[in-house]
Amino acid sequence: MCGPIAMMLPVDRNNPVKKVTQIMSYHLGRISAYATIGFIFGLLGKGFFIAGIQQKMSIVIGILMIAAIVIPEKVFARYNFSKPLFRLISKMKQLLGSQFKKKSYQSLFTIGLLNGFLPCGMVYVALFGAIAMQSSSLGVLYMVLFGLGTIPLMSTVLYMDSFLSVAVRNKIQKAIPVVVALIGVLFILRGLGLGIPYISPTTMSLFVQANPDCH
Repeated sequence: MCGPIAMMLPVDRNNPVKKVTQIMSYHLGRISAYATIGFIFGLLGKGFFIAGIQQKMSIVIGILMIAAIVIPEKVFARYNFSKPLFRLISKMKQLLGSQFKKKSYQSLFTIGLLNGFLPCGMVYVALFGAIAMQSSSLGVLYMVLFGLGTIPLMSTVLYMDSFLSVAVRNKIQKAIPVVVALIGVLFILRGLGLGIPYISPTTMSLFVQANPDCH
């Protein structure tokens, strides 16, 4: 994800140590953006939890995650869900482009921050998971972990973009939908409350009780 932006980062390619710190600045910016939107969507998920429909939402989110993989991209292309945000996104892209002319840590952090807010299919899928959390803090944690999970592959792209064969890239690309679909299945199982420990807890164990019974 976001490979082209990563490959264009204005990092110092002659100083290995500085390059690492610059890349980390970029990742810090991305994760900061993910944490922010994770807070917002986690807060939304908390509302669903308080309303008593969090379990159903888990099933819906799981189905949406799988649908996002199964339904052809051409179908989604017919509908523009981001029209109201077009102007904002356009300005963000312009600001993003201006940051590529600089090589400071601040500019790299800003590139990562703006990159994190730009529309991205994988981030959308992750946000489905953030909504399924029971609080804003868990939403933040979920998105931070998502961001940390992208660091190895994103960093590899920066260092090995010219060494990765087309075959390897294709395999990675094909693996992503499978992983997303598996996560979707887990969300559905979690919402069904089948009594499977850690995977599909019962309905009662999904909710926090004010005065839990201890035996």
